[in-house]
Amino acid sequence: MSLKISTIQSKLHWEDVNSNLAMFDKKLDQLPNTDLVILPEMFTTGFSMNAAKLAASMDGLSVQWMQKKAKQLDAIIIGSLIIQEGNNYYNRLIWMPPTGKSITYDKKHLFTMAGEEKIYSPGNNKILIEYKGWKICPFICYDLRFPIWNRNQEDYDLAIYVANWPDKRSYHWRSLLTARAIENQVYIVAVNRVGTDGNGFITQVILLLLIQLELFFTKRRMKKIFFMLL
Repeated sequence: MSLKISTIQSKLHWEDVNSNLAMFDKKLDQLPNTDLVILPEMFTTGFSMNAAKLAASMDGLSVQWMQKKAKQLDAIIIGSLIIQEGNNYYNRLIWMPPTGKSITYDKKHLFTMAGEEKIYSPGNNKILIEYKGWKICPFICYDLRFPIWNRNQEDYDLAIYVANWPDKRSYHWRSLLTARAIENQVYIVAVNRVGTDGNGFITQVILLLLIQLELFFTKRRMKKIFFMLL
């Protein structure tokens, strides 16, 4: 069983939703036939703590854009957004299929060094998605540092990480991704943004690390991933 994955690296327009959606429109329109399109963490705003100004709703512009692009490409669109529900804000990963019926994951481990936990509410549940014969488990950025949360108790085949991971900790990024792949015996696809954000953090690290291990499980050995960087 094979899976075609397209990963989008990009600089982001700081806290400018419309400009980011227009930019990603152009990038996604260049894609060949694909199964999954993976965008970075907070892909419409950058990693901002200005949630009161920037938060979207689940029936708002950004989610509608994801629905439109998923239908247009006949592919899954994945990325995280700042989402408001009631009085709470979430760093929410959205798995958007062509049907428009999304599955969501709220970031569990909030980045305390940026004060993320003071603005956003944490999620409590991992999600497991079965797609084209694959069991896929998505995570967001700082989740990567917590091996117990990443532990493969669900028998997933592929872990996806979307991130805004700074360049000065790029060694940690690569090392932790490798560790998660080894200890869980899974494929890893990790997508980071690039460029400098509004806080002056540089994120020029590799956007994607695809780790294919010599797995002992026949069912995983038979699965293949094809990917395109854009």
